[in-house]
Amino acid sequence: MSEKSEQQRLSVFKTYKLYVGGKFPRSESGRVYEVTDSKGKWLANAPQSSRKDARDAVVAARKAFGGWSGATAYNRGQILYRIAEMLEGRKDQFTREVADAEGLSKSKAAAVVDAAIDRWVWYAGWTDKIAQVVGGANPVAGPYFNLSSPEPTGVVTVLAPQESSFLGLISVIAPVIATGNTAIVIASENSPLPALSLGEVLATSDLPGGVVNILSGRTSEIAPSLAAHQDVNAIDLAGADDVLAKELEIAAADNLKRVLRPQPVDYTETPDTDRLTAFLETKTVWHPTGSLGASGSSY
Repeated sequence: MSEKSEQQRLSVFKTYKLYVGGKFPRSESGRVYEVTDSKGKWLANAPQSSRKDARDAVVAARKAFGGWSGATAYNRGQILYRIAEMLEGRKDQFTREVADAEGLSKSKAAAVVDAAIDRWVWYAGWTDKIAQVVGGANPVAGPYFNLSSPEPTGVVTVLAPQESSFLGLISVIAPVIATGNTAIVIASENSPLPALSLGEVLATSDLPGGVVNILSGRTSEIAPSLAAHQDVNAIDLAGADDVLAKELEIAAADNLKRVLRPQPVDYTETPDTDRLTAFLETKTVWHPTGSLGASGSSY
């Protein structure tokens, strides 16, 4: 063979892993499942998460909640914008993965990725503004200041949309963490690769480990244990069918979780603030103004 002859080489296939607590573990179960494209062509083996993986994700999300919810809204916005910067630098990779996952042409997949990055920036801009929309001073009949302000609900389980593997994924994750919650995300069962690659972006950004935890596998296997988990405060059922959603609603009632029911959503449309407010609680504080003197001054 001539020295100039091209030699065949073996491709280096990517090993996808979970993203839990800022690290990349394999599934505790050791299981994987085949991921194929829209034409049935094999793409990769994805980890098949177990209930133990789900419990580990809850522990990581709870551990991260205090620091993330205690950060200033401005700081959270900076971190989310940094993630958008990282996504922008890896557009080609996500374009390939979205094209394979959703059976789109390269140009259409690129448009989806651009929209997803723009969506992330949109939510990043809301971090220090949502309190002005849903909070404020309340008029009361008495010598009191009465102030309402939003606070995050806590640990939120998110069932990512099944069909929109990246734009839909971004649309349900970003509002949860923008408002100070931490998240356990169950990726699209048939198209998990964009979500697992997102974990690599989050790990190399400024986002603290545990704020977002990404699991892949059988949604119907992982979700029930998270819906029933006593340390999960809320659940977004975006990626559940009607039968599974009903089962999860019943399980979630045990500790009075907030539940966002599945609904028809066109993720290409500009969202409103509904997903931002879905996992917020309102704290109201009363404070005496003091006795009014003859001059009308309270102090």
